Amino acid sequence: MALFLSTYVNKVDRKGRISVPAPFRSALPEHAFNGIVAYRLFKYDALECCGMGRMEAMARRLESLEQFSQEYDDLQTLFSDAEQLTFDGEGRIVLSEALREFAGITESAAFVGVGSTFQIWEPTALETSKKVKRDRLRHNPVSLPPEPQLAIRGSGE
Repeated sequence: MALFLSTYVNKVDRKGRISVPAPFRSALPEHAFNGIVAYRLFKYDALECCGMGRMEAMARRLESLEQFSQEYDDLQTLFSDAEQLTFDGEGRIVLSEALREFAGITESAAFVGVGSTFQIWEPTALETSKKVKRDRLRHNPVSLPPEPQLAIRGSGE
């Protein structure tokens, strides 16, 4: 499983090209598509990014919903807004004008590791969001759920 950690801020050129941090590129699993998939977050004006394998897994999960349900209809938006961004020879992608506009990205962008995916934020918006989340955690502490316990079978089973 890919693991994306840390935050990197990189410059965006006039054509929308930006270098994806090397640790993020190396964390992506090998796949026929040499790049990432970026889609708009529902909760924030930022982008979520992952490899094609994760998108394929999310598509399978979407298909498990009732086809004509409101939930299915709403979640389809994730795929209709997603863009496949191919790496160039220098590890850069081109963020489309639509994605840059949605996330408010102009001169630079913050790549934020969030575990199994990473996000792309406008740097000032990222710092504001982090402050809000930290303040919320100070007042309403939460913790990660425990790891699921694997069933241990005895030799008699």
